[in-house]
Amino acid sequence: MPITSGIHHVAYRCKDAKETVEFYRDVFGMEYTTAFAEDHVPSTGEYDPYMHVFLDAGNGNVLAFFELPNQKVMGRDENTPKWVQHIAFRVNSVDELLAAKARAEARGIEVLGPTDHGIFKSIYFFDPNGHRLELAADTGTAEEYAELKRVAPDMLEEWSRTKKAPQHAAWLHEKARAAHAKTRIGE
Repeated sequence: MPITSGIHHVAYRCKDAKETVEFYRDVFGMEYTTAFAEDHVPSTGEYDPYMHVFLDAGNGNVLAFFELPNQKVMGRDENTPKWVQHIAFRVNSVDELLAAKARAEARGIEVLGPTDHGIFKSIYFFDPNGHRLELAADTGTAEEYAELKRVAPDMLEEWSRTKKAPQHAAWLHEKARAAHAKTRIGE
């Protein structure tokens, strides 16, 4: 059965629910909408007090967090590089991306980027829980997105066989490098 109504919410763990709500409210302007607090997990019945907070991430998207004070200290998958697991939010333009970067840096947050991915530009930083966040502004054309969709099945098949980066969309990286070189020349 295909899922046609979208994602209801995405949930992550947090160290401190109040600090997390304040971060997403103050840095991203997300509205804090809902909280559930229980002493027993509804799905299993086990005793494990928690606070579950929900934030409106726009366009019907909800980002949620659990604070679990009786569990071991929150960690991360040490076998996965920090850059892999992240939450990416869309912004409407590169100007909005740069403004968000300036706001984050003004709060003392270390920001990486913008990075040009050929069809979008993005910045990266971490929330107070150690979750990597990305803000991305689309820059690609309809034709570029259509070409990426067209070659995606072939790329997956080649990757599955070889575990080496297929070159079906090498133009994407060449475009990003050319834009980067052009920017450097203009500096």
